[in-house]
Amino acid sequence: MTDPYHREIEDWRAERLAALTAEDGWLNLTDRVEIAPGRMRVGRDGGNDVVISAGPAHLGVLDLTADGRATLDRGDGPQVFQPVPDNPPRLIAGGLLLEATQVEGVFALRVRDIDAPSRQNFPGIDSYPIDPAWRIEAAWQPLPSPQELTIELITGASDTVRITHQAMFRHDGNDVALLPTHQKSGKPMFVIRDATAGTETYGAARFLIGEVQGDRVVLDFNKAFNPPCAFTEHAVCPLPPRQNILPFPVRAGEKKPKP
Repeated sequence: MTDPYHREIEDWRAERLAALTAEDGWLNLTDRVEIAPGRMRVGRDGGNDVVISAGPAHLGVLDLTADGRATLDRGDGPQVFQPVPDNPPRLIAGGLLLEATQVEGVFALRVRDIDAPSRQNFPGIDSYPIDPAWRIEAAWQPLPSPQELTIELITGASDTVRITHQAMFRHDGNDVALLPTHQKSGKPMFVIRDATAGTETYGAARFLIGEVQGDRVVLDFNKAFNPPCAFTEHAVCPLPPRQNILPFPVRAGEKKPKP
């Protein structure tokens, strides 16, 4: 019989696979095109102002305001990109899921082909065997004062984040202080890299969501997962800050994607 902890991780892996292969997952992303505020024609035809690789030849007219609000007019009036928790505003049109994204003041149109065969043919995710020893309860320590930290992105650009806490623990003789550089559904997210990177796990980074419990934070490395850029060249992912590059191997969580 599978014990409760193993069932928890197996359920988490099933949910992770379902999210990755969903219509708003990362397997069907076809384009990310930087855009500027204004009106622009969008479609697959080369005569459009914004040329994308999927969908109809002439999708419609995109209107983007300086504060990031977006609409698309396909000839029957403007349709509004709707806000979604933890995601950019989005709209479904012409068999595509469109998102109006913004990173450090740079806008982009992100396009997903809802019926892309990559969703159906995905071979799955390889993971290390479940190891309860990698469920670590770390000290959740507030910093003396909030810090502004520059985070490098995989594209060569950078982002600025605000840090208020650090997760502190000791492993294999190493004192570790991980910085949560982002949030996911109100929970701290850590961008990490360890000694398996590039050989066993994705080279740039893996992500880990913490569970805060008072003055402790649970870091379950069995739930360490690949970032979007491990699956598509059209994603923009953060790289780990220096403090989150671990000198030891973390053989828990997801391995690098299959070729």
